Order: sequence, then structure tokens, then C-alpha cells
Amino acid sequence: MTELDPELAAVVDRVRAAGVPEWSELSVPAARRVEDEVFTADDPREVAFVRDLAFDGPAGAVPVRVYHDDPERPAPVVVFYHGGGWTLGTLDSIGGVCREVAARADCVVVSVDYRLAPEHPFPAGLDDAYAALEWTVENASAFGADPDRVAVAGTSAGGNLAAAVTLRAREFGGPGLAHQALLYPMTDRTTNRVSYREHGDGPLLTRADVEWFWGQYCRSPVTAANPYASVLRAADHGDLPPVTVVTAGHDPLRDEGRAYADALDADGTPVEHWHYPSMAHGFLSLTDDVATADDALDRLAARLRNELQ
Repeated sequence: MTELDPELAAVVDRVRAAGVPEWSELSVPAARRVEDEVFTADDPREVAFVRDLAFDGPAGAVPVRVYHDDPERPAPVVVFYHGGGWTLGTLDSIGGVCREVAARADCVVVSVDYRLAPEHPFPAGLDDAYAALEWTVENASAFGADPDRVAVAGTSAGGNLAAAVTLRAREFGGPGLAHQALLYPMTDRTTNRVSYREHGDGPLLTRADVEWFWGQYCRSPVTAANPYASVLRAADHGDLPPVTVVTAGHDPLRDEGRAYADALDADGTPVEHWHYPSMAHGFLSLTDDVATADDALDRLAARLRNELQ
């Protein structure tokens, strides 16, 4: 097994020294406060245009934040869904990643503040995520985006939402998509794969955390088996836009991400699976401290530029 990257190991040591408990050991309100404090960038990249907006969603207003580094030029758009196990996460905590994607990929990023569980279990978050895609396409020109060049992306549970949105768009004649970027995605309720046995104690995400998150999002095993929740269980992974799947070697989600890439490939969807053996869950949020993460985000940006040109 490849050792944890030394720069990433130093970050993990700092998190542990700060006394940050596992998510599953906290109450939902406490976990949300900690997630926002830990992951909100202190000195984020400057982006020329950043605006907070909202639209009327399925059950009220859905906040979004739009990033555009060159607002005088029409650009492709990436609809981005944050991680946090459908339970945690804010526009602020994912803001650093969104700013980097907007600047490096020369695109507009629309970050979506979907409803969170347990107050709003499945399919509430997915409904908001899909509505945000539709709203973005309908209103793209208002903030300098090209409605004909659209991708979805997300980290962890946000990767799950990006995949589910794409499946729903295929099934119900939704907006056409040029690409989906699934970054260490949650794809299946099952937690008995080898990667859970190898990395169930973390770092940065544990088996107990994943099971806690699924318990917040899905109120029953039947719900969790729904193919728009456990996207790996969809009957067909064909006729979808090209996909980039990113996985990390020290991530309990590693094997379900690989399994999703394999399912896409088996059903004829063009897919690139990029695996980073020395990385852990959430590493793309650590580009300031981890050189491999910085390189990986550059690679992702180049992929998005190419797919959205």
C-alpha cells in the first residue's frame, strides 16, 4: 500500500492536534460549525466576479453563489455541489475550491446551497440540485455563462448529487450536459468494500462517518437503495455525458468510486478514472498545502477546459 503523502500527513496531524473529532461523534449543529470553520479558506483566491443569488426551488429559495473570473467574456459553466455527507457544508466552506475551479478552468462556477439532511432527507437535496441545473441553463446569459456548454461537478456527497442529477437529466429529458466531474464520490450505501476495511479509521473520513451521513440522508434501507441515492445501483450507466472520476488511495470511498467508473465504462459512457494512491478524502480542498492536490486540480481544470470548449 502506498504511504500517505508527507504533506498531507502534516495536514492530518494539524487537524488531530486541533482536537477536531470525527463527524459521527458530534451533533449535527456542532458538526456543521466545525466543518464551516475548518474548510472555509482564510485567504481565498481573488475572482473578479462573485455574487450571491437565489432562485425559487421545489420547496423555497435555493441560494447559489456565482464565480466568474473574466465577466466580460462568455464562458462555459460548471454547476458545483459541495460535499459534507448531505448533512454538512456551506457556500463558504466550498468557496475556496469553487474559486480555484473558476480561475483555473476559465469557466463560470455556480455553487449550490441545497437543502441538508436530516431536516431535509432524500430526495430534497437532489431536487434542489436538479432545479439548480435547470435554473443555471435558463439564466446563464445573465451572468456571462454559455447555456450550451454546461458541466456538473461535486465532491463526495456532492459528487453523488452530480451523478444523480445527470442520471435524472437523461431519464427525464433534462438539460444537455457536456461533462460530469465526480470527485471522490459517494456512490453506494454499502460499506463493506476493501477500502472500508483498509481505511475505515480515516484519515479525514471514517466508516462511522459515512454510515452516519447515510443515516441522515436516507431514512430507510429502501430509500438508500434508490438508484438516485445509491447511484451505483442504477440499472443503466450508458448514454451519459463523459465523466472524470477522481479517487484517493487512503479514502474509504475509494472502491465505490472505482466501481462507479467501471460501471460507466461497461455501459459505454466515456470515462477517465484518475486515482491518487497517496491522497486521502477531501484532498482537493488542500491545494495550498499539498503539491499533489494542487497538481490534481490543475489537471481537472485542463480536463474541464477541454471538455467544455
